[in-house]
Amino acid sequence: MSAQSWASWLKNRKNNVKVLDLAAAKQKAYRLLSMRPHSEKELEKKLREKGFPAVVIKETLEKLHDLKYLNDASFATGWARNLAANKLWGNRKIIASLQEKGIAAQLIDDAIAAARQEIPEEDAIAILVKKKSAKKKPAAFDIKEKHKIFQSLAGRGFPPGLILNKLGKAAEEEFNGENG
Repeated sequence: MSAQSWASWLKNRKNNVKVLDLAAAKQKAYRLLSMRPHSEKELEKKLREKGFPAVVIKETLEKLHDLKYLNDASFATGWARNLAANKLWGNRKIIASLQEKGIAAQLIDDAIAAARQEIPEEDAIAILVKKKSAKKKPAAFDIKEKHKIFQSLAGRGFPPGLILNKLGKAAEEEFNGENG
């Protein structure tokens, strides 16, 4: 085999491997996106972990953008809404989750604002306080119980001042409800 034909064969082989890698990368991406939405960074990381070359990953992500299967703004809004409305998380924990997924700061701010139009943090805290104190008798809602609820809500990413404010109102409502 001559040097020129060898170079031609090698070039064709590399192109075929790239085409096969691209098809496999797209298939993997489609499979991942069919399970749940992903951010661009998240999908890139998963494809890299599967051993796909950077060029193939870049082409795959471009194709997904063109098909509108990959959109970080839409992903961030949906993810923030789910965490705020369904899991009743505070803004701090939602922000941390979106940052972990590689979402830009401006998109995070927009997503939080959209999610909080549906359910403000104050309402989420009120719902959680009501759930946690529903099983207790009003007399049992003491400082120890308030501390447990505070820790739980802080772990969900709510700001301490807002939690204390809502816990104080919940205690007042219970007290007034019993005597009022």
